[in-house]
Amino acid sequence: MEKYFNGSDMLLCVGTKAVGHSTGHTTTFNNETKDHTVKAPASATASDALYKEKNVTSKSVTIKSDGLVYCGESETTFAELLKAYANNEPIEVKCYERDKATKPYLKGKFIISSLERNDPANDDSTWSVNLENTGAVTFDFTATAITDGVTA
Repeated sequence: MEKYFNGSDMLLCVGTKAVGHSTGHTTTFNNETKDHTVKAPASATASDALYKEKNVTSKSVTIKSDGLVYCGESETTFAELLKAYANNEPIEVKCYERDKATKPYLKGKFIISSLERNDPANDDSTWSVNLENTGAVTFDFTATAITDGVTA
C-alpha cells in the first residue's frame, strides 16, 4: 500500500508504556566522524588531494518529545518521567508504529538528559523531554517494523 504516514501513528514508549498525551517526538541519528587528510597518490591529480576521507568513530541517538500534562493519564506521565530523571538510571525506550508495539523499529537504553515543564497562566501545562542513548541501540529494518517498507 502506498501512502503518507501520519505522525500520530508513530509512538514513543518509555519503560513499559507509550508516552501519554504526546504532541510529537523527533528522533535524531548522529554519526561522529574523523577526517583523514592524506597526500594523494602520485598518479592522482592535484585537486584529488583537496578531498578528505572520513570514517565513523561513534554513533548516538537522541529523542526529543513534547506533550500536554493530563490529570488521569493512563500512559507514561510527567511524574513518571520526573521519577526516571531523579533516579539517574537508564530507561528502556522504544519507537514503533501504532499497533506494532511488539515490533519496534528502534529500541535501547536511554538517559533523560533534560526534562522541562511549562505552566503558563490561562493555558495548557506542557512538558518536554530529551533522551540520549547509553550503549547500543537496535534497529529492525523489516517491513513489519519500519513503516516505509524498505528492508536493509
